[in-house]
Order: sequence, then C-alpha cells, then structure tokens
Amino acid sequence: MLAFLARRMVMAIGTVLAAVVISFLLVHATDTSPGAVRLGTNATPERIVAENEALGWNRPLPTQFFDYLGDLVRGDLGTSLIDGRSIAADLADRVPVTASIALFATLLSGVLGIVLGVTAAVRGGRLARLITTGSGVALSLPVFWVGILLVYVLALQLGWLPATGYVPFTVDPAGWFTSLLIPVITLTIGGAAIVARTANAGLRQALAQEHVRTLRAMGTPEWRIRYVHALRFASLPVVSVLGIQFIALFGGSVIIENLFALPGLGQAGQAAAASSDFPALVGVVVVATLVVVVINLLLDLVVAALDPKVRAA
Repeated sequence: MLAFLARRMVMAIGTVLAAVVISFLLVHATDTSPGAVRLGTNATPERIVAENEALGWNRPLPTQFFDYLGDLVRGDLGTSLIDGRSIAADLADRVPVTASIALFATLLSGVLGIVLGVTAAVRGGRLARLITTGSGVALSLPVFWVGILLVYVLALQLGWLPATGYVPFTVDPAGWFTSLLIPVITLTIGGAAIVARTANAGLRQALAQEHVRTLRAMGTPEWRIRYVHALRFASLPVVSVLGIQFIALFGGSVIIENLFALPGLGQAGQAAAASSDFPALVGVVVVATLVVVVINLLLDLVVAALDPKVRAA
C-alpha cells in the first residue's frame, strides 16, 4: 500500500508541476505584456516598457519561472494586474463556492443514482425500462437549458428559490443553502443519470457472478446477497464515476457559475482570461489543478481499498 501511495504522490506532484509549466509558458507566448494590461490601452510604448521592466517581465524566462515557483511553494500567487488584489486571498474566497456546488451535486447524484440503479437491477421489468429511458433523456439534456428551465419554474413562476446570486454561509446559512439549490439540482439531473446506469450495470454483473450463485446455494438471504455482497462488488465503478464527476464539475464550472452569477473559480478564470490578467489566470489554473489532483489521489486510495488488485497494478 505504501508503494502504491508513493507512486500516486509522485504522479500528483508531476501533474501539478506540468500544469504550472504549461500555463507559465502559454502566458509568455501571448502578444500582450503585463505592463500593457496594467497601464491600459492609452499608455505609451515607453511607459509600457518601463512597467514591464519594473514587473520583471524582461528577465530570463528560467529566472522568472523559478522565482514564481518559489513564491508558489510559499502560497504566494501574486497580485492582480487589474486591481492589485491578492490572488491567493481572492481564490480562497472562491474555492468554497465551486467546491460546494461540485460536492453537493456529486453527493446528491450518488444517492439518487444508486437508488435508481439498484431499483432497476433488482426489480427489472417495466420499472427498469422506465428508469433506463429516463436516465437516457436526462443525459441528453444540455446543462444550460436545464438550468434555465429550473430558474423559470422554481424562481420566476413559483418564487420558491432565488434565480441568481450567492449568499456566503457566514452571512446567512439559509440564504447560502437556497442560493446553491438550483445550481446543484441542475447538475444533479445528468449526474444521477450516469450513476444510475453505472449502478444498474454493475449490480446486474455482480448478481451474475459465480460466488453469488454459491451464496444462494448455501441459503444466504437474498437481501444480504443483493445489498451486501453484490452491492460491494458494484460499488467500485460507482465510486470511480462519482470521483470523475466531482473532478469534472469542479474543473468545468464556468457555465453554471456564469448562468447563476456565482463567484467561483470558473467565473474568476473567465474574467482573468477576458482581461488578460496573467497572474490571476495562472493562479486559477494552479489552484484548480491542485484540487483536482488531491481529489484524484483520494479516489485512487478509495478504489485501492475496495479492490486489492488495484494496489498491485
């Protein structure tokens, strides 16, 4: 297990370092300089050159990279070229927003998807076909249109929930919960459909295993066969899907955050790219990559705990 953990740690560190190198090089490959971004379109070429010199943009590229890497290790992501704010402090406020949406949507998708998938596998017949067809329809719906439909029904027509905006938990816990509810439901519809199909297929495969037939022959209660032995066998693909789903939701939150005006990482990344705020953009990439790598590492450990064969791979 320790060797497995060591290999995954090396891969995680390598992934983060690769993301830093690629984003750093892409920023330096652009035609715009930080001096031009900070001073604006009305600045003279002479002022831009002087500003770039003051910011260290003209230093050798390896020197700039290792200086940035040293600051990154200390937790210093620099300051924004647009308003001079601390990027680390700004992203620290935004990470909980994106993480809350991704986490709650993943958990809700897991609960609903497992219930539906297990029901389809155990009951079969028309109910299974209904669940399978419904999950197919849910998967075909674009997230953007699902969100608009939920806003129209739940916010505009019924007035149950706010259409857009975000309320911090420290300000109003109830307002925080309601501000996240529609975005979470929007993401849950497609996520639950994926989990339901995975759980259905996994449980059907588990129930067809040789050891399950042996347990039946030994007189093991059917409920124990289904919900203890078979469900544990089927949990491996479900856990993998949920982990990948969280990573996808965390890293691809731009559409949802802009649709519902949520101040998360996706919105920060889009704003930084639109304004050519290089330090902020690299900071978003680094933080998002770090979170995704940590979640992926935890997912590998959970999968290894469920399946000993993975640890030996």
